[in-house]
Amino acid sequence: MLAGIDLDVASGETVALVGPSGCGKSTLLELIAGLQALQEGEIAIAGDTSTGARTARSAWMPQSDMLLPWKRAVDNAALSLRLAGSERAESRRRAGEMLDHLGLAGFAEALPDELSGGMRQRVAFARTLLAGTPVLLLDEPLAALDAITRAELQSWLRDTLAVEGRSTLLVTHDVEEALFVGDRAVILSPRPARVAAVVDTPPARAADRAEVISDPAFVAARAAALHALGGSG
Repeated sequence: MLAGIDLDVASGETVALVGPSGCGKSTLLELIAGLQALQEGEIAIAGDTSTGARTARSAWMPQSDMLLPWKRAVDNAALSLRLAGSERAESRRRAGEMLDHLGLAGFAEALPDELSGGMRQRVAFARTLLAGTPVLLLDEPLAALDAITRAELQSWLRDTLAVEGRSTLLVTHDVEEALFVGDRAVILSPRPARVAAVVDTPPARAADRAEVISDPAFVAARAAALHALGGSG
């Protein structure tokens, strides 16, 4: 359940949503994507509030990678292109290029069960990017990974989103991840969810993740976000 969520995401901006389990973070993404019916209020993408426009202009990536086990990595990544009517050969070519770009060179013909968890998430992300939409809706894409892999993919995800320049909403339970990957973190209260606080990510003074998260400005932002999250009830 959501209550009075008022949120703008600029072109090319990554906004991370953080809040207690069950507060409605995933529901908000599904409403934006048109996967659930809006009961009240208004959601617009590029000024268009219609459900069809939101669905066409956004790509949703759920927590589970949802790869088809009988399809090769390149064919899983190409699904969004195939559904849009692209020919198989062209879809595989573009998907292969995207997999190379995302660090999966040499794994295009691998089946999902031959890939690590981090690799599978990259394939799922490739599929999401290839949808070509201006808005990305990422629902805890790194939650199922071990701590080491998750830390590595946080850097990868931040860098990739910066290059892509899409408007992105990232749902996460991890305040540190929210501030490291996002341009700002929006803290939601327990149900019915409302915006409890907005914490901007301080400018990074280093490229290395370990240095970024230990920077005093980042530590202060993380403390502010945790305080808001703890007092959001």
